[in-house]
Order: sequence, then C-alpha cells, then structure tokens
Amino acid sequence: MAAPPQENQQDTGVRIGTPAGRWILLTTVLGSSMALLDSTVVNVALPRIGRDLDADLAALQWTVNAYTVTLAGLILLGGALGDRFGRRKIFVIGVIWFAVASLLCGIAPNAPALVAARALQGIGGALLTPGSLSLIQASFHPDDRGKAVGLWSGFGGVGAAVGPFVGGWLVDGPGWRWVFLLNVPLALLCAPIALRHVPESKDGRKHARGFDVLGAALGALALALVTYALIEAGSGTLIVAGTAAAGVVAGIAFVYVERKRDDPMMPLDIFASRQFTAVNLVTLCVYAAFGGFFFLAALQLQVVSGYSALGAGTALLPTTALMLLLSARSGDLARRIGPRIPLTVGPLLCAAGMLLMLRVGTDASYVLDVLPALLVLGLGMVTLVAPLTATVLASVDNSRAGLASGINNAAARAAGLIAVAALPLAAGMGSEAYRSAAAFDDAFTRAMPLCAAVLVVGAIVAFTTVRRPASDCRRPECRTHGSVTAPPLERGSGTSGA
Repeated sequence: MAAPPQENQQDTGVRIGTPAGRWILLTTVLGSSMALLDSTVVNVALPRIGRDLDADLAALQWTVNAYTVTLAGLILLGGALGDRFGRRKIFVIGVIWFAVASLLCGIAPNAPALVAARALQGIGGALLTPGSLSLIQASFHPDDRGKAVGLWSGFGGVGAAVGPFVGGWLVDGPGWRWVFLLNVPLALLCAPIALRHVPESKDGRKHARGFDVLGAALGALALALVTYALIEAGSGTLIVAGTAAAGVVAGIAFVYVERKRDDPMMPLDIFASRQFTAVNLVTLCVYAAFGGFFFLAALQLQVVSGYSALGAGTALLPTTALMLLLSARSGDLARRIGPRIPLTVGPLLCAAGMLLMLRVGTDASYVLDVLPALLVLGLGMVTLVAPLTATVLASVDNSRAGLASGINNAAARAAGLIAVAALPLAAGMGSEAYRSAAAFDDAFTRAMPLCAAVLVVGAIVAFTTVRRPASDCRRPECRTHGSVTAPPLERGSGTSGA
C-alpha cells in the first residue's frame, strides 16, 4: 500500500536510522544513479555504437547531445512540476519514462532512432534528477536532513565513479546496447519501492498561474538549433545557416518571454547579482572544457591508443575518484580562504591536465602518459567544483538558492552540449575521423589546447570578479560530489526551481 500524501514534512519527518529512512535513501540513490550512470558511460560506448550502426561522427555527437538538450532545457521545469503535483509522483514518472526511453535506446535499429530515444531519455532525466534530492529534503526530519543528503550525494558519487568501468565491461561483453538496457531493471526496482515506501509531498503554497512551458520549450529549441548548426557547419549549406539564425531567434524569444512573464522559469533579475553572473560565466568555461574533453578522451584512448572499452572506462576513473574522496575537504578549504583562489587555481590545474593529455597517442603508457594527466585534471576539478557550488548559493538570497543551483546546473549542461558540438569543428575533425587513428590523433592534438584556453579564460574571470561571500550565506548540503558532467543540484526553501 502506498504511503499517504503528506503536505508538510518539515515539522516531523522521517528519521534516518529507521526502515522508512533507509527505503527513501535507497529509492533516491537508485533513481539518481540511473541518470548519473548514463551520463558517464555513453562516451565509452561511442566507438562501438559508431561501428555497429555505421554512424559518422555527427551521429555520435548527437548520441551525447540529444540527451543533454532536453535535460538542460527542461530540468528547471522538472523541479517545478514535482513541487506542484507531488515530488514522488513526478519522480516515479521520470524513472518510468527514463526506463522506457532506455529500452528504446537499447533496441534502436539505426542512429536516428537512437538519437530520438536519447532525447526522450533526457526528458525522463529532467523529471527524476531534481526529484531525487527533493524527496530527501521533503521527507527527512530537519535534524537528519544534512546527513541524508550527504549519504545520497556520496552513494551517487560512487555510482558515477563505477559508471565508466561498468559501461566498458558491458560494451566489451554483452554489447553497447546493455549500457541502456541496464536502466530497465533498475527502474523496475526503484519505482515500486518509491510508491510503497516514500511519502508524497508538495509545495503547500497556492499557485495562481501556470507553468512556464513556453519558456522551457524555447530554451530547449534554441539549444537544439544551435547544436545542429555547429555539428553540421562543415557542410556549409543554406539549411545550416538558416538553422543557426533560427537558433538565435529562439534564444532571443526565450529571453523576451522570461522578461515579460510574471512567473518565469528563469527570472532574469537573478542575474542582477554580479557575483552570480560571474560564477555562471566561470561555470560555462569550465564545463564546456569538461564536456569536450570527456567526449574526445574516451574516443582517443580507444581509437588511437588501442584501449578496449573497459580499459578506457577504467582509465578515466581517477578524476571521479578524486572528486569523490576530496570534494568535501575542498569545500572546507574554500570556506576558510574564500572562493577566489580555488576558482582561479582549479581551472588552471585542469588546463595543465588537458595539455598533458597531448602525450597520449599511439601505444601510450597508462602510468607514464595517461595517469599523470588525469591526476592533475582531477585535482583541478576537486579544487573548483565545491567552491563553485558554494559561491553560486552565496550570491543570491536564501529563498532563491534552489533556483540559483538549478540555473547553474543547466548552464553547465548547456556548456557541455555546445562544446561537444563545436569542438570537433574547431579542431578540424572530419565526419569519419574516429575511424582513422592518425586523423583522430591530429584533431585531438588541436582540441586539447582549445579546451585549455577556455579554462584559462574561466580562471581569469574568476580572479577578476569573484569575491568572498558573506559569513551568514547558505552553504551547500551536497558536500560529496562525483559527477563530471554538472555541478550538484541544491534545494532551497521557498523555491520551486531545481
């Protein structure tokens, strides 16, 4: 029997040591792990997907980006839907939607079908990703909430860390389709547990107006059109030029709608905070470089260095492992010395790590060539991710913390999306480059300095604009972080954002 709806969990709430608390944690970890695993393992499977479906590089870019377009464009709306109609309800819908889309990915007969299914996956991810943390915030007793969030983020980080390893094993063993099909049994376990053991909760406030569906649609459309134009820019056709222009128009329309609407998905006045705007610029630079790097690095290790999918997935583990082990300490350090130095030094370390990847070529030694680069990159990520989240939250009023975190998360995903679309073009990577070790290696050699340059720009922005926040500002609850695709989501009181 499903747990009865509870409009307000703030006064009582579930205790973490009870069976009910353990069920809630299991449910939310399973749900968020589905999205985290998917975002980290697909890159490892790309070469095999390309060979099996006879897909060119553009199709591989869309395999990554179709998911990110809908996720980045709709994640703020997903959080608002949960607050309005019931967090458990929207979370379960997201889990089931994600599983059905994953099944469609797993049985896709060709590249266009796979890309379409990936876009559907992103919609499911936009529903379940903010919902998993919302359920913890709404269900647990205030005295246990911090510990529950810590356990949730820690277990989620472990999932992100083992994702590339599991993905590589599946690709080399049963096949790349199982990277997606694995989500189906996870969902079949997660959804019934949620319905039986997780209490329902809603935002108790009255909502007089509807959702900003138009804003969400325009934002996602603008991202999709610009992405298409960048991926297909090499063809130089009028269709590409028209698509680029349409993307710009959709972006302008999105800003207009958000400015005029009474209850926009992304209130533009939040950018009146110079610190918030500056940190989001740093976010765009940092996660653009990360998105481009992890897309190309998995291909470089397999196409050029001769690694298996399992070997490539395992090789990339140090970055996530370092973040998982050290992100909380990095946050503590930033609170003592302020965010300016970590947000300056972190991107510079990441830039150095990406330049060290230039040594990774044919027959590269893992110990001498790959590992040093990933350790430097991982240390840079550790240095900057926790202070980035803390500074975003500190730059706005506490009542808008959830909204600020959601915008920052969406900005990071959009940056990675644009990077995956633009970096191969900027590096002169042809549509069949991933089929040739020599051609791909040449393009990778041109791409890494570009990623490093973007990180240096981010460091300069941080050094010149970021200041120490007030001592009484809100602190992140997600202190342990292992995802390389976006900063952690945070919830704030009084918001219906992400």
